[in-house]
Amino acid sequence: MNLQNNYEDRLNRVIAYIYDHLDDEIDLQKLADIACMSPYHWHRVYHAVRGETITSTVKRLRLHRSAGYLAQTQIPIEEVAQRSGYPNLQSFTRIFKSVYGLPPAEYRKNGGHKRFSNAMPERMHIMYDVEFRTLPAMTAATIKHTGSYMEVGKAFDRLFGWLASQNLMNDMTRTIGIYYDDPDSVPEADLQSRAGAVLSSSPELQDPIEYTGIEGGKYAVLQHKGPYAEMKSAYQWFYGTWLPQSGREAADAPCFEEYLNNPRDTAPQDLVTEIHMPLK
Repeated sequence: MNLQNNYEDRLNRVIAYIYDHLDDEIDLQKLADIACMSPYHWHRVYHAVRGETITSTVKRLRLHRSAGYLAQTQIPIEEVAQRSGYPNLQSFTRIFKSVYGLPPAEYRKNGGHKRFSNAMPERMHIMYDVEFRTLPAMTAATIKHTGSYMEVGKAFDRLFGWLASQNLMNDMTRTIGIYYDDPDSVPEADLQSRAGAVLSSSPELQDPIEYTGIEGGKYAVLQHKGPYAEMKSAYQWFYGTWLPQSGREAADAPCFEEYLNNPRDTAPQDLVTEIHMPLK
């Protein structure tokens, strides 16, 4: 193993630990031990390779999960704050609002996820345009993820960390996620998905990264702007309202998402995601 890959493996261990311990206080010395690096230097390596500080990573992941709790569950806000590692509701409210634009209670009541459930049926076609596209078959470098779709970022971090270490990232790289299961009918722990990237070349990949094909053909595409936590509501409208009224039928292939900007440098309300539904 070359030194570059060795550093990537070390940082992957740190990312995996953070995802598995978001409820805990993050100990920087513990992370240095996991990375097997000097506490004087490991954080500089992480910042340089990942493009954000470890503090920014933890804050982003905790708030992302908190937005999911607020949009998709009825967990009391005080408990959401505690699970997110904030000492009190006031500090959680202040930080959540600074990132998501609304305080937690208002976000739960009137956040973007409510657009799909509150819209009048006669305005659906005006508010949520669906575009038809014919796409070529594609091949993506992917990593398999099992579990909550809200935690697929762990696989994306590992995938893009390796791609960056191999200088395989460029302006032509497309970021996609493939989602195989309905989260309302499959237990969360069993949900299957893949974090992926469509590359401009076809390099030899390193386990657990592998190539996955995406079928070409006709797709219905819904563009969603806003936090990833609101995607579930978009899917419910897309499949529950638009598809039955469209006169079309979904093909026997998984949907996929394409992410048009990066959550590391884009405010949650400005994230743009295209949901691709395959059609017969």
